[in-house]
Order: sequence, then structure tokens, then C-alpha cells
Amino acid sequence: MFTGIIEALGCVADLKLRGGEWRLTVTSGTLDFGDVILGDSIAVNGVCLTVTRLAQDLFEVDVSNETMQYTTLHGLSNGSKLNLEKALTPTKRLGGHIVSGHVDGVGELLDLRPDGASIRMDFRAPDDLAKYIAHKGSICIDGTSLTVNSVSGATFSVNIIPHTQAETIIQDYRVGAKVNLEVDVIARYLERLLLGDKAADEKSSSAQTLTRSLLAENGFV
Repeated sequence: MFTGIIEALGCVADLKLRGGEWRLTVTSGTLDFGDVILGDSIAVNGVCLTVTRLAQDLFEVDVSNETMQYTTLHGLSNGSKLNLEKALTPTKRLGGHIVSGHVDGVGELLDLRPDGASIRMDFRAPDDLAKYIAHKGSICIDGTSLTVNSVSGATFSVNIIPHTQAETIIQDYRVGAKVNLEVDVIARYLERLLLGDKAADEKSSSAQTLTRSLLAENGFV
């Protein structure tokens, strides 16, 4: 688990296909590796990956073909900047929100504009994720925990304060950029929970979505 508070920036040192899957080597001069051991998890642009090799200022992870297919990691190249966060420990402050590191889909930056010292950014999420995005709710973009300022259909906006601009790869975003999105884990589990016994029925489970009528049936509205 993670918090969505980026601890350091890194960059891709190498990305190669080995034995049918991908090996990613990441360097970082600012991430503290003192408490990292083999098998630990590190979120790379919001994707939870397992450390398979450690050195003084780098680590390696194996990336499955499925992860490459469903995230933006397939677009990385040597020198690409990365958001990094080590896994949450019981004594760490939960400064952002609960993040699993399991990407739900890829979004696109539609617009960005100044808003005082901040930057307002509009993103479009995949249609099937729109129901999980709520005004003033939390969303994780490339591993960064952000608050949804507004939402309309599958389009939502966030406000990027100067500190976040300086400490994450968001500073390099341009219109058209593709980003990893992770919606609030509570919303995902709530939808599944409301199915009740129907969750075991493949047809019912696959067809059922979180709707106002479903919430009403279960006493939420």
C-alpha cells in the first residue's frame, strides 16, 4: 500500500525484454534505499512493482506483459522521469489517501492553464472509470494523490500546487500526455459489496454497475 505522496524522482536507466517479460532499471539520487530490501514494493508512476535487485542508487524490477499493456510504462525510454514512492509502513503518516498501486486505466490530459501560482489540469478518464470519480474525492495520477476539483462525465479537473509541480513529473506534462489512473479503492470495493450474493453469478456480476437504483436498494439513498 502507498499514500500517493511522491518521495523522490527517478529516471529510467534501462528497459529491456528478457525471457518474455520486461526488466526495468531505475536510478534515483534522492530516494533513500537504506530501508529497502529485495522483495519490497516501490510504486513507479503509480504502478506497484517488486524490487529484484538493489545497488547504491538504483533498483531493478520485473514488469509483466499485462502491466505493460494496461499502463503507461510501455511508453518509457531511457532517461524518462519517474515518480517514486516506497511502500507504506505502520508508522508513516497517511498524508494522501490509500493507494494500492494497481492501475485502473490510462487517462489523457486535455487542458492545462494557470490558476494563481497553481496549474489547473483537465483529464479524461476511460468511460468505465467515470462512476468512481467524485467531486472532492481522491484520485491517483501517476502515483500522485490529488483531489478532484470538478467532474463532468468522464472529464475531471485537479489543481497542482507549486510544491507538487516541483516534486513530481507533473511539471513535464503537456496536453495529450497519457497518465496512469487509480480510483479510490473504497469505491471499487463498495460496488462489489453491493452485489451481495449476485457477485458469484458471472452474468449478473459482469452486467451490474454502481447506479442510483442499486444504492437505493441497499439503503444508501
